[in-house]
Amino acid sequence: MSLRRAAASVLVCAAVAFLGGCGPAGSLDAAATDVPAAFAIDQDFPDPDVLLVGDTYYAYATNSLTANVQFATSTDLQSWEVQDGDVLPDLPDWANTGRTWAPEVTSGPDGTFLLYFTAADRASGLQCIGVASAASATGPFVATSTLPLICPTGEGGAIDAGAFVDADGSRWLLWKNDGNCCSLDTWLQLSPLSPDGRTLTGEPTRLIKQSEEWHGTVVEAPILIRHDDEYVLFYSANSYADDSYAMGFATAPTLQGPYTNGAEPLFSTESSGDRYLGPGGQDVVSPGPDQPGGDQIVLHSWDPAYVYRGMSVLQLDWVDGRPTVVPPA
Repeated sequence: MSLRRAAASVLVCAAVAFLGGCGPAGSLDAAATDVPAAFAIDQDFPDPDVLLVGDTYYAYATNSLTANVQFATSTDLQSWEVQDGDVLPDLPDWANTGRTWAPEVTSGPDGTFLLYFTAADRASGLQCIGVASAASATGPFVATSTLPLICPTGEGGAIDAGAFVDADGSRWLLWKNDGNCCSLDTWLQLSPLSPDGRTLTGEPTRLIKQSEEWHGTVVEAPILIRHDDEYVLFYSANSYADDSYAMGFATAPTLQGPYTNGAEPLFSTESSGDRYLGPGGQDVVSPGPDQPGGDQIVLHSWDPAYVYRGMSVLQLDWVDGRPTVVPPA
């Protein structure tokens, strides 16, 4: 049940009780009853990122109590097994433990794998982005530098890295300056990377910031794909801690924009009929040539008690070049 609907139910029940009693929830009209969707990973697994390697999908998530970067595996995107262990067992010296967020794993040009991660910067106390590499998708990943890759302290730090490789092979990194930590704007930004993906090669381009009413004060979690002749930027907005959190998208004819924002969310608590509470932290997955189905969108949302964020995988369709999320019936 959404926070708003839970509050409304309390008020209704109080009013009915004043008039003579309040029946059990099951006595309410079935059409008004929330039916939360089942999770593909039914435990805390926020900010999921999914990578297909061979016939196996690997999902990575924000830190747990025992791992800096959690991971799970699947062969069909629907049935998942959360694995023991930690793909990033040791943080670099610049980072403190406990706030290792939103991992992004991508294939490197030399057969290795790159992990972009957000961690707590010891020097500034802000969140910053680092990069690590490994020979396997399951790690262990080892930091490639003794310093953060992106750490704009004057903008509130940086979080939520998203890797993108353009058609010409050039590598780019999307990220968000964490301005909401410090009453600043939050921009989704795009930085050019070296061919090996380990260093920056130029200044970032600002793509979009919070501008729509439904954004609240935050846009974050950028993911970029190429669809037909357009670049499509997926993102999350508003407060992750409640059901105002939602997913949106913006499009552009060229990589560096300008990007045109959608006025309404792509997917939200309301549009899902309260089946997905505060959906966001998304990734887009295109199945391999030997995998069935079309594009999928991976996201987290809250459990009904708002204790943890589980992972879901939903169909992503395209209508007149625009994405639409299709939850299961």
